[in-house]
Amino acid sequence: MKKAELLAPAGNVEKLKTAIHYGADAVFLGGKMFNLRAGSNNFSDEELEECVQYAHERGKRVYVTLNIIPHNEELEQLPDYVKFLEKIGVDAVIVADLGVFQIVKENTNLAISVSTQASNTNWRSVKMWKDMGAKRVVLAREISLDNILEIRQKVPDIELEVFVHGAMCMSVSGRCLLSNYMTGRDANRGDCAQSCRWKYSVVEETRPGEYMPVYEDERGTYIFSSKDLCTIEFIDKILELGVDSLKIEGRMKGIFYVANVVKVYRDALDSFYSGNYQYNPQWKEELEATSNRSYTDGFYKGNPGTDGQNYNNRNSYSQTHQLVAKVEEKISDTEYVLAIRNRLFVGETLEIISPGISVRDFVMPRMILLNKRREEGEVQQANPNSFVKIVTDIPLSEMDMLRKKL
Repeated sequence: MKKAELLAPAGNVEKLKTAIHYGADAVFLGGKMFNLRAGSNNFSDEELEECVQYAHERGKRVYVTLNIIPHNEELEQLPDYVKFLEKIGVDAVIVADLGVFQIVKENTNLAISVSTQASNTNWRSVKMWKDMGAKRVVLAREISLDNILEIRQKVPDIELEVFVHGAMCMSVSGRCLLSNYMTGRDANRGDCAQSCRWKYSVVEETRPGEYMPVYEDERGTYIFSSKDLCTIEFIDKILELGVDSLKIEGRMKGIFYVANVVKVYRDALDSFYSGNYQYNPQWKEELEATSNRSYTDGFYKGNPGTDGQNYNNRNSYSQTHQLVAKVEEKISDTEYVLAIRNRLFVGETLEIISPGISVRDFVMPRMILLNKRREEGEVQQANPNSFVKIVTDIPLSEMDMLRKKL
C-alpha cells in the first residue's frame, strides 16, 4: 500500500523546521506574494531557497502556495516568480485560479496542486483538473467520506489531498465576502479579518420562537463561528480511502501547535501502516493540549449541523497545556540552552514533548540567565523572549519543548 504523506503548515522558518523535526513528510508555505496568508511572516526568496535545501536534505518536500485570486495588476510578476520557484527546486505549487494555473503551465514544469479554494467536491471536476495537467487536487473541506471514495474510484490516476485537522471556514473554503464587505480586507487575497468570529444579532422570523434562544440572548450570538476540524478518532477510515496526502491547517499557529499536532498524526499514520492499527485515546488528549475552539468531524460523516458550530464567544479557545520553553541548543549531554516562551520558575513541574507520542515529566532545574551567550547569573524566574542555560541528567534534544499544565 502506498503511504499517504503527512503535510504540515509552515508559517516561517522556525515552524518549517519544527514540522519536519516532529514527523511531517512535507510542508506547505507561502512566499511574500500570491498566497492566502497575508498576516503570516511568510518566506523571503532567500529563505525559500534555504528551506527547500533544508527539507530536501532530510528527504522532505516543500509546496508553495499561489492560491490568491489575483487581479490584473498582480499577474505581471508571476511568470518570473514561478520560474524562480522551479529553479530552487520547489516540489509543487498550490493554485486556485485558472489564470495562475495557465501561467505556471506556460512558464515552468512545476507540479501543480489545485487548492481547496477551487471547491472540488465531485469526481467530474477532479477529472477536469487532471486532464488539464494537475498532479494533485486538494479536495474541499465540505465533502464526505463516501464522496471521497467515489472520487478515488472514478479518478484513480490523480493524487488526492484532504484536510484532517485545524480551523474550518464558515463559508466554502475561502469564498466568504464578510471580511471584504465589513473591513475592506479581502479573504480571497490573503487578508481575512475573520468576521465570522464576531458577535451578531440574528432575527429569525419564520421559525418557532423557541428555536433561536438556545443560541442567542441579549448579548447576541456567534452563529457563524465554526469549531475546529479533528479527524484523529477516524483517521483510519480516511486512510482506507486511498488518499495521497493528509493536510494540517495552521500557518498562523505557533510552534507548540505545529509540534503537538504533527507528532500525534505521525504516530497515528505509523500505527495504521504497521498493520496493527488501534486507536490510542492519548492522541485526542494530546490534541486537546493545544489551542482549539472545540472539535468537530467536519463534513466527513455528513453535514455537521449545530454541533459543528461554536456559539460561546469569539475567543472560546481551550487548551490543557501551555508552551513555556524550547530547547534552542544542546551544549553537551547535560547542558542546554532554552528559549523561554512563557514565564516559568525553578522547581516547576513541566512536561517534555519530543517526536513520538510519549511525554516525559521534568522539574525545572536551576537556571542561568544568558545575554548574547554570556552568563549573567542564576535566576529563579525566566521571562518570555529570554534565554537560559540549564544542567540536567534528563536527555533532551534540540527542538524538544517544555510545557506546563494549565
